[in-house]
Amino acid sequence: MSVHIELPTELRPLMKRPLGTLYRGKGRDTVEKFVGELASPTKLISVGDVTTFHLLEAGIIPDICIVDNRTKRKPVSRDVSDRNRDKVYEEVSVDNPAGIITDELIKTLCEAFASEKLLRIFVRGEEDLATLPVILMAPLGSVVLYGQPDEGVVFVKVTEKKKEEIRVLFEKLISKNQNTELDKIRRILDGHKDP
Repeated sequence: MSVHIELPTELRPLMKRPLGTLYRGKGRDTVEKFVGELASPTKLISVGDVTTFHLLEAGIIPDICIVDNRTKRKPVSRDVSDRNRDKVYEEVSVDNPAGIITDELIKTLCEAFASEKLLRIFVRGEEDLATLPVILMAPLGSVVLYGQPDEGVVFVKVTEKKKEEIRVLFEKLISKNQNTELDKIRRILDGHKDP
């Protein structure tokens, strides 16, 4: 049986706030605003189809991209879908319904961060909440990029302080969904291997 963390209704407003620096704009112009900040991140991770598309179009290849072929709950254009299937990526698929973070997604992310391969994680369901475990699990010095609908791209530099901020948020999620199986997820998110 799958274990998952569900985002409670009362915590949804927290997810609408950018978790990092919001670069306002659309498309390639937005990428140009933060490209100088990228330097050489430990890992570069993009979450979302439109963000991934614009990075690839700008010649920036994330180490891990997480997509679901949807934007604002509607299918992405064929151009976006095709471009995000870049041949440099090995693809892995996971099930992760909207408003939920599954243990399958977390285990896949764990494997992705341990791999040296460029990976495209295709989510059957919704990838929006993947940003939280990505920030927690990414090595220090990584950069996570994700779209803020109708506003731009959020740039998150992974630091100990940022990880602690996300840990606090995760503890709120886990305490609302408490059961013994969630302790396994908590251990993985804290950097331990699955028991």
